[in-house]
Amino acid sequence: MILLRTPVVPDSCPALTAEQRQFAATLHALLSEADTPGAARSWARGDHGPGLALWRALAEAGVTALAVPPSADGDGAGPLDVVVACEELGHHPVPGPVAETVAAVPVLLSSLRNDRVEGVADGVTTELTELVDAVVEGRLLATLCAPPALALAVDADVAGVAVLLDPDSGSVQLARPWPGQPAQRSVDPTRRLFRLEPTRLLAADAAAGPRTAAALELGTLAAAAQVLGAGRALLEIAVRYAAQRHQFGRPIGSFQAVQHQLADVLIGLEFARPLVHAAAHALACQSPTAPRDVSAAKVACSDAAERAARVALQVHGAIGYTLEHDLGLFLTKVRALLPLWGTRTAHRDRLLAALR
Repeated sequence: MILLRTPVVPDSCPALTAEQRQFAATLHALLSEADTPGAARSWARGDHGPGLALWRALAEAGVTALAVPPSADGDGAGPLDVVVACEELGHHPVPGPVAETVAAVPVLLSSLRNDRVEGVADGVTTELTELVDAVVEGRLLATLCAPPALALAVDADVAGVAVLLDPDSGSVQLARPWPGQPAQRSVDPTRRLFRLEPTRLLAADAAAGPRTAAALELGTLAAAAQVLGAGRALLEIAVRYAAQRHQFGRPIGSFQAVQHQLADVLIGLEFARPLVHAAAHALACQSPTAPRDVSAAKVACSDAAERAARVALQVHGAIGYTLEHDLGLFLTKVRALLPLWGTRTAHRDRLLAALR
């Protein structure tokens, strides 16, 4: 009998150092011991306590400080460290705004504060410092609304930091859920979506434009890594089930038709990861190709995760639709994340424009 086997932590990628692989393994152990699926189900029921406790543990592990420079009491890690963490957070069904809290919002707010940018509103430097500190220490989550890629902010009722990027003026504003408007439902029950009302101007277009663009690119790449991690989880769940489920007296994983489907999923995931790491390197070097590379990574990860979801559901059959099975936590997460931070069509258009 031949069954596909996948590593718990990707240890064959030459782009990662031994320290980065160990960091991923540490996060995997932390999230496994914390009953992340249970925290996700509680979050979906409106009980945010276990999920917030999980985020505090992640902050103690340094996850929320990765994108923040040392001058703002962060780790000053590079984009590659951010995507290593976000892939593992996607590998487990961590509830809450992952790419926003780990990447986009802290790097944007800390850059506005540290760079002394002209156009930053008077009197907000201290406020920015306090907000970044709260995110780094795990006291607050962060969410973001940046139309059209992010038309709604996820979990704005739980996140203590909500940022609204105005597509017309380009301004950066603190915000809150729009009064009187209930949350909109997501296909992922752990996600509640809100329209935001601006409450305080942080910076205007001319000053914030480059910082906003950089934060959105990092957030997009973090989301790509998160969906890649979810695809890994779907493959691993499918492989385990294929070894347990029997038909005609044999595990279904021994049938070539099943093996080929699972192998195709693995190939898609393994081919997507180098694109994520290449985009992280481009962002770190401020390469002019970085936007193109981020788009390539987002498309590849979305395609690979979508195939992983489809095959995992086919392998499981009807049981995969049940709320009690952990498979559903990842199926709905992938479905919710695919169109966010730019649709595949939008990213393919950007790729095409860059290659012309």
